Amino acid sequence: MSLLESWDRGEHTAETLRGTTATYATYRKGSGPGVVVIHEIPGLTPDVIAFGEEVVAAGFTVVMPHLFGRPEAGLSPLAVAGAMRQVCVSREFTKLATGETSPVAGWLRSLARELHTELGGPGVGALGMCFTGGFALAMMVDESVAAPVLCQPSVPFVPGRRRGADLNLSPADLGVVRERAAAGCQVLGLQYAGDPLTGTRFDTLAGEIGDAFLRVDLPGRRHSTVTTHRQQEAVDRVLAFFTERLS
Repeated sequence: MSLLESWDRGEHTAETLRGTTATYATYRKGSGPGVVVIHEIPGLTPDVIAFGEEVVAAGFTVVMPHLFGRPEAGLSPLAVAGAMRQVCVSREFTKLATGETSPVAGWLRSLARELHTELGGPGVGALGMCFTGGFALAMMVDESVAAPVLCQPSVPFVPGRRRGADLNLSPADLGVVRERAAAGCQVLGLQYAGDPLTGTRFDTLAGEIGDAFLRVDLPGRRHSTVTTHRQQEAVDRVLAFFTERLS
C-alpha cells in the first residue's frame, strides 16, 4: 500500500518571486487549522510522510507540496543524488547566494494564502526542514502564516562564516520578518546543537527578532530533528506551537 494513498493529491499553480509561473503537486489530509509541511532532501520520504501523519493526528489539515525528488523514495545515496541534481539546475532555489530569498517562496506564500482563505482562523502553520528549513521564515512575510517553524535550516550551504550566518532572506523580506515579530508573530526553531550544517543561523535570527524566536537546541551532532533523527521533544514542541498559535 502506498504511504500517500490516504492523502488527496492536487496541484497548485502560482508565481514565484522571479515572476515565472510554477506548478507543483500537493498532498493533503486531515481537518482543523492548516499546516504546510515542506519536505527536505531527497523529497517526500517515508519519514517526512510519517511526520505529516503525526501533525494530522494532532488535529490539523496538512498540505505537503512535492517540490523535488520521487515521492516515497527512501533516504538512499541514489535518491539524494537525484534530488540534488534537480535542485542544482532549478532557478527556483538558492543554494550558495547570501542575502537572497529562494524564488519558490512566492509559490509557497500563495499556497499558504489559499489554505488560509479556505480554512479561516488566525492563519496557517509552515514548517521547513534542512534545505527547505528557511522557507518557513520566507513564508512569514505573508500575513497568512501565523506559525513558522524552522527545522535545521541549512541554506545557503556552508562552509563559510557568512553563509553559515545567512537566513536565506533578502534585506526587504528580513525587514518584514522583523516587523511581524515585533507585532507578536513568534518563530520556532529546532536544531541539534552540534549540527555543522546549520551554521550560526539561529544566533543571527535571535539577534534579529529577539524574544520572538523560540530556540530549541537538542543535544548531539545529528541532523533531522523531526524525521530521520526524530526526537519526541522536537515533535512535541512543534505540535504545541501549532496548537497555541493556530487554535
